[in-house]
Amino acid sequence: MLDRIAAMRPKKKIALVAHDNKKRELLEWAEYNKGRLAQHELYGTGTTGQVIEQNLRLPVHKFQSGPLGGDQQIGARITEGMLDCLVFFWDPLESQPHDPDVRALLRIAVVWNIPVACNRSSADFIISSPLMTEEYQPVLPNYIRERVLGIIEGEAA
Repeated sequence: MLDRIAAMRPKKKIALVAHDNKKRELLEWAEYNKGRLAQHELYGTGTTGQVIEQNLRLPVHKFQSGPLGGDQQIGARITEGMLDCLVFFWDPLESQPHDPDVRALLRIAVVWNIPVACNRSSADFIISSPLMTEEYQPVLPNYIRERVLGIIEGEAA
């Protein structure tokens, strides 16, 4: 019954998020990696998604802007298994009005064991990994596996 826990397909679903002071940096990174990003399905918070889509001419599924709930929308998609990777260029030196949402999004990504890049170096390592173009089965932490198994066994009863 564990087949209900889907493997990441070779075409990954990548969420792109950047605080205002980091949007230019994310755009530069995305331009450099346009060919690789074009192989995947892209998602983004409102303004970030729009910037990427307009400048790279790649389709981006856009959510609300971060402060209006976009971070939470992305977090929800992660918990639903609908996103495989998070590239979030956040600004550690600037206080954000939605800091609790930012922390919650990063926490959810760790809870569900998806790759997370918070700066250009980590994003470079993730996007250039051979695992980005292969099927990949993430190992779910025990607390997630037990919860999923409990739901599956409850449905079978």
